[in-house]
Amino acid sequence: MGNFERNLKLLHMKDPGLCSRLSSARTASGLYTFLESRTGRVVPAIAAPGAQPQALHSTFDPEKEAQRLAATLNEGWAEPGFVVFLGLGAAYAAEAALSAGNVSHVLVIDFDINGIAELLGSREYAALGDPRFTLLVDPDSSLIQKTILELYNPALCGGIRTMPLRARVERDKEKFSMAGEAVQQAIEKISTDYSAQAHLGMRWFSNIIRNVVAATTSPLAAATNGPLAAANTAPLAAATNGVAICAAGPSLDAQLPLLRARRDTLFVIAADTSLPALLAGGVKPDAIVSIDCQHISYYHFAGVNCQDIPLFLDIASPPLLSGFSRLPFFFAGGHPLAAYLSLKYRPFPVLDTSGGNVTYACLSLARQLGARRITVYGADFSYPLGKTYARGTYIYPFFERRQNRLSPLEALLSTFLYRSPFLPPENEELRGKAKPCYETASLRFYRKSFETMASEMEAEVLAENGLGVPLEIRKKTSKPVAQDRIDFNFSPAKALTDAGEFLDNYAKDIKALPAFSHNMILNADERQVFTTLLPLIAALKRRHPEHSTPDLVEEVKIFCCNKIKNVLGD
Repeated sequence: MGNFERNLKLLHMKDPGLCSRLSSARTASGLYTFLESRTGRVVPAIAAPGAQPQALHSTFDPEKEAQRLAATLNEGWAEPGFVVFLGLGAAYAAEAALSAGNVSHVLVIDFDINGIAELLGSREYAALGDPRFTLLVDPDSSLIQKTILELYNPALCGGIRTMPLRARVERDKEKFSMAGEAVQQAIEKISTDYSAQAHLGMRWFSNIIRNVVAATTSPLAAATNGPLAAANTAPLAAATNGVAICAAGPSLDAQLPLLRARRDTLFVIAADTSLPALLAGGVKPDAIVSIDCQHISYYHFAGVNCQDIPLFLDIASPPLLSGFSRLPFFFAGGHPLAAYLSLKYRPFPVLDTSGGNVTYACLSLARQLGARRITVYGADFSYPLGKTYARGTYIYPFFERRQNRLSPLEALLSTFLYRSPFLPPENEELRGKAKPCYETASLRFYRKSFETMASEMEAEVLAENGLGVPLEIRKKTSKPVAQDRIDFNFSPAKALTDAGEFLDNYAKDIKALPAFSHNMILNADERQVFTTLLPLIAALKRRHPEHSTPDLVEEVKIFCCNKIKNVLGD
């Protein structure tokens, strides 16, 4: 058996698709020539017509060179990190890093399937059999980002860095430039998610575990098949010319009279933040959506009567929120434990919360309900004229109760406004606007996520003119299908087991997880359980950055089991 066949055999177990592509590739395309180092090792060199071949590694001792490089990978890192190599070559550095335990994972990105086949025929690549090694050949930007999002978790993998194989990168500058940009974009997405996990991971877990019981005792939990009782869903099947989504931006103040005038012909979905402002303005919504796991959510409901309004709650919401409505509907957002609940306990309806804010989740609900025409109110995604929220929202009474002589209301509101740096306007039109809109990185992310979903939907999505940054939504080429009613079926599916039994089994599965290591191999069930712990690991790592990853994982397992034990009353 030759080198090429041995390498394909190693690769087949991990990536049969790539293995199949390589089987059809040419192993003698002349893209590389192969030199021999003074130590007798194979050194691939880029073949250049009429020029000297460019060696990808040292022609004296490539393995020693690789060991020196691998030793530098941990600089500035307390633990092994994640390394992206741009260019495969002979993979000496990747293999040295894996052997020395200097990396948690190695991702190699390269281009030209025939060139890779040629390389794999030159020597045996031991790294292909390592579970910590991944090879991407001829990927586009989306595949690179998807792969990194799946493989890299900062809580487990440490830092991340990119190492280019210079001679190889110079040969295909444009392709590797795209790859580098895709890596950076993936890191930015992961950083946003990781920051949320680090701050909210413990709260998410605690809320979800408690809501498992709340979802069981909900008056709607008994409805397992078909539409809910007419008395419960009458508002949701009301005659309508479209859906209104109400956010809580300052523009809502001026838009409320228009919304009141159209109220009888609209199905109104309120972001929880906008609820008190809507009710104070004489607009009673048909549905409310809440996704925030923090206790600040209570202030949106305190002092208002929404008992007869359907309340759509992320399963990670604070447990007491369900008591504000007689019609609570739990849904699964983006938390891995929510997905695990749907798989092992009870299938929950799913809303897309990846946009990071409640207005985005409202749009997802409108999509689920089959809306064909959607108008958005109060969606500023910015601070127009330095204002943060519409009048009547939680922030004003919240700060009024906390003001004193040394810190008056204006100072508190100002501190809230300037808590994150502002971004420069994206275009000249906004830059020269007489009435400025202040944008932060988070608000811009929320807006762009909303614009993307709205543009991808079949429904027509419009935004009422306001003071904030204008929404850019791609116009539909065809008119929306006429709609008279919203067909509603958001009832929970039948539970697969008792809530107490599920939690007890979940705790046992957590305890049974093997001790953590970067090369541990989990079966499908263990992987599902372990994934539910990742946000908690991030949260604990933020509190105790000095702890090693194996110690953090064990601490998280103990925390989870104790929390479940408290909920079960054992």
